[in-house]
Amino acid sequence: MTMLLPLETTVVPASTVVPGPFLAAPLLIVLPLLGAAVLLLAGRRSDRWGAWFGVAMSGAAFLVGAWVFLSMLSLPVDERVVDYRLFDWIAAGGLDVAAGLRIDPLSMTFVLLVTFVGTLIHVYAVAYMEHDVDRRRFFAYLNLFVAAMLVLVLADSYLLLFVGWEGVGLASYLLIGFWNHRRDYAVAAKKAFVMNRVGDIGLIVALMLMFATFGAVDFTTVFEQVPEASTALLTATGLALLLAACGKSAQFPLQAWLGDAMAGPTPVSALIHAATMVTAGVYLVVRSAPVFEGAPTAQLVVVVVGAVTLIFGAVVGCAKDDIKKALAASTMSQIGYMILAAGLGPIGYAFAIFHLVTHGFFKAGMFLGAGSVMHGMGDQVDMRRFGGLSRFMKVTWITFMMGWLAILGIPPFSGFWSKDKIIEAAFVPVDGAPWRAWVFGGAALIGAGITAFYMSRLFFMTFLGRRRWNDGRGDVDGLGAQDGPVRHPHESPRLMTWPMIVLAVGSVGLGWFLAAGSRFVDWLEPVTGHAEHHEPVLPVWSLIALTLLLVLAGLALAWRQYVVSLVPVRAPRGTVLTRAARRDLYQDDVNETVFMRPGQYLTRSLVYSDKEMVDGGWLGLAGLVGRIGEWLRGWQNGYVRSYGATMLGGLVVIAAVVLALTTGTAS
Repeated sequence: MTMLLPLETTVVPASTVVPGPFLAAPLLIVLPLLGAAVLLLAGRRSDRWGAWFGVAMSGAAFLVGAWVFLSMLSLPVDERVVDYRLFDWIAAGGLDVAAGLRIDPLSMTFVLLVTFVGTLIHVYAVAYMEHDVDRRRFFAYLNLFVAAMLVLVLADSYLLLFVGWEGVGLASYLLIGFWNHRRDYAVAAKKAFVMNRVGDIGLIVALMLMFATFGAVDFTTVFEQVPEASTALLTATGLALLLAACGKSAQFPLQAWLGDAMAGPTPVSALIHAATMVTAGVYLVVRSAPVFEGAPTAQLVVVVVGAVTLIFGAVVGCAKDDIKKALAASTMSQIGYMILAAGLGPIGYAFAIFHLVTHGFFKAGMFLGAGSVMHGMGDQVDMRRFGGLSRFMKVTWITFMMGWLAILGIPPFSGFWSKDKIIEAAFVPVDGAPWRAWVFGGAALIGAGITAFYMSRLFFMTFLGRRRWNDGRGDVDGLGAQDGPVRHPHESPRLMTWPMIVLAVGSVGLGWFLAAGSRFVDWLEPVTGHAEHHEPVLPVWSLIALTLLLVLAGLALAWRQYVVSLVPVRAPRGTVLTRAARRDLYQDDVNETVFMRPGQYLTRSLVYSDKEMVDGGWLGLAGLVGRIGEWLRGWQNGYVRSYGATMLGGLVVIAAVVLALTTGTAS
């Protein structure tokens, strides 16, 4: 197994000649967008068939994507990057932007992932949301989510990408807060929306910098002119793009919204974490590779953010008892691996996307498995109230196990082929900074060990060990299980289990299939470029062995604590670190102290200044004018004698003035 070194990078330029099959590419966006429009406009009349119509639109988009993908495979490598101009969009002053699609291996990878996994989630949701009175609206939002993500990854300019970027933000807000009759769910949706808007400022700033520097915002023009731009400008642009990626992909320091986003229905969580939303930040960094390669400082910050986040998310995941929030922390950590790889430059671009694809399968499978557990346990999410469910939910148990082994990186499951490549890439030495290999490679290794612990904890607490739920027999295990509501766990219907089985197959074999013969790296080469081979600072076999050793150690520790030992229904107080991890390492406290409270005080001060000074000043002036008017009005009383006296007084004053002036002149 060899590594990539950024010695020589070549990227295939985009062609404007659109091959025949590529002409169907707009349907990728039109079909799910049509599904959303029909379901929203048809109203209650579509309640009976709306869910399956949403499934059909997503499935049809996958079929179109598969056709375009197969057509691309038949083309020579140097013809696989195509800019498909659709229509003139914005012409204002010096800005001329056309709406168009960039069809290349990177965008098609995302198209296949979004539509295939998205369609499976749609099918699963048919059964999961069966009894929801607003199921039609839910599927409309799912279709809108898929359409917005496809706009994002297919756009040929940063401005059109921004349209999809905001569409994804809107759809996530609608879906996270779908059950907004619960105040905490509505607050969670608002939190996700606001924090993503903070990140969006970065993308807006990057757009302005590009237009001011290059006079354009399309990928082709920007990337062609990057070599002529100053390092300072590229650094500022790269950091702005990274801010946007941090918001959308829940990376440090904008990661606080992701755990609360579990408020939405479980299919939403699966879609956000596996195929849309959080993957957008990784796409943005890899797509903007020329910008980051011209800004080494920004590129280093990307790696630092990825390393910090992968450790941060892993530590938080160790203390979560909510099964969905534990998986959310896992997503934060795994996206951190991808961001770290993307920051390594050509050495890591392909590996970042490789892990994104495999993660899409095993993480979607585990989220759907969590939804299946909730379905069988009366919407319970507390893992302290699970235990021993493998005897009652065998399909869920086995499919979840495939995802668990994949995320641990156990050979030959998918995560071994993708995550281990990132760990090896992190250990590749960098000229002038050999310490980076040990720092970032060490962080990736530590993250793998912690991941093995908290994901094994989740798996063991849910499916193995003794039951910790009340089945009506009383407290037979001495764990206090009788104090909860009676549960009768059961397997989910086939519409829920079949998508889980398909995703489990991907969790097992997809990584090996894509890694064989460097198939996936070669596929992305027209976009990510070719780089020469190089070895990490440690032999590859030793890195693999060390990674597996840490993984097995984390697994064994979790086995001892959560299978051999009794798991209490009520969580103990724990250590200082445990208490901090339960509160997400105080990320909400920091945000509240540093940003929210000062923002409230600033807002109140501005409101006070506006009312007392601005409004008060103008109202005072108006009052003065009113009082002068009242005083003058007193002279207009309607009596002739008063007017005569006034006229006489005026004449006396005028005469006195004239007399004084005359006397003065004569003197």
